[in-house]
Amino acid sequence: MLSSLRNMFRVADLRNKVLFTLLVITIYQIGINVPVPGIDFQKIQSISAKSQHNGILGYLSLFAGSGISHAAVLGLGIMPYITSSIIIQLLSGVIPKFEQWRDQGAVGQKKLTQATRYLTVGLAVMQSAGLVFLWHSGNLFTTHTDLIPDFTAAHVIFMILILTAGTAFVMWLGELITQRGIGNGMSILIFSNVISAIPIYGQFIKADKGWVGLAIVVVVTLILLVAIVFMEQGQRRIPVTFAKRVQGRRMYGGQSTYIPLKVNQAGVIPIIFASSLLYIPVLISNVVPWHTYRNWVQNNLLNPTDGVYLICYGLLIVVFTFFYVHVTFDPYQQADQIRKQGGYIPGFRPGPPTQRYLSRILNRLTLPGSLFLAAVALIPSVLLASWHISNIPYFGTTLLIAVGVALETMKQIDSQLMMRNYEGFLQ
Repeated sequence: MLSSLRNMFRVADLRNKVLFTLLVITIYQIGINVPVPGIDFQKIQSISAKSQHNGILGYLSLFAGSGISHAAVLGLGIMPYITSSIIIQLLSGVIPKFEQWRDQGAVGQKKLTQATRYLTVGLAVMQSAGLVFLWHSGNLFTTHTDLIPDFTAAHVIFMILILTAGTAFVMWLGELITQRGIGNGMSILIFSNVISAIPIYGQFIKADKGWVGLAIVVVVTLILLVAIVFMEQGQRRIPVTFAKRVQGRRMYGGQSTYIPLKVNQAGVIPIIFASSLLYIPVLISNVVPWHTYRNWVQNNLLNPTDGVYLICYGLLIVVFTFFYVHVTFDPYQQADQIRKQGGYIPGFRPGPPTQRYLSRILNRLTLPGSLFLAAVALIPSVLLASWHISNIPYFGTTLLIAVGVALETMKQIDSQLMMRNYEGFLQ
């Protein structure tokens, strides 16, 4: 490990990328601690520490860091971009124009990226407006404390513009990491948020249950880490053979390769999507005047450790895993692509038989993958809820994001090292 770390800093290009990534992360962490102009800073300091990981705020803080609880300029973080990316990716299999762009390669990808940016700004405006009204009502912190003394139309518009510009700035920082740093920029920013929250989680557990409780949680965490790494690395390799063909005086083809299908093909996207969907009724409850609906939401969906929330959360994760996997990996498209390239899967004829085979394998892999995602998201919450610890409801999701991003980043660093004949981190 230490030798690989030294090798990483020996390569000038790789060293510059790592240092640039760390610099951008530092700028981002500073930005999520700068409050929006017009916020009552003394009130936000007094209540944010108590409410930082409860209810709606716990979910938002998972992806936006402490920016939400600090009412910061970068308070929305990358949540609008994540939501926009998921929407565009899902629409790519539904809208013909998006599907055409997706199949155009690099040119089409640029168009999809531009559409994602525009949608991100639109979502940021809407979420900024909702966040400003939540700060005014105090429902975000469940303390009903007005954080905006001068709540006028001009001031509200100004705060919305500040938060939207902050989202655009975060999106630019993430793209900078992707282009000039190491790893996927948005994933790295999420990684910095969740990692910075882990010491706070440990502090909460130690304060409630002492060193023994903290030791038990550490053991459970290590078991989950091993399970997550095992599932993240697990894959089913579908063999593909390409027939020989003669062009001119040369013979091409006759090669064998494989299609790697991961057990956890969807990654953490279903968890994010399920959390976002459960977040919508909470937002609606702050607008509609129905007291019965508000009371039901507060009793069942406001606390992520309640039984109704956990059941809905687990079911949505399983459903969205199947939905997302079948959208991103279309068996019909894959079978057609293999046929056009002159390949075939041994034992199956090209066309519909190959498509049915890929669909069957995909379903058999997606089922354990979806159940694993639901288990990782729910088991820590159930265990901590049984101990009456409700401050860290997204501990399992935090681990899953941290391990997934860390593994992908380490793979990129390893590929850079191996290109220069150095030994990598992953053996």
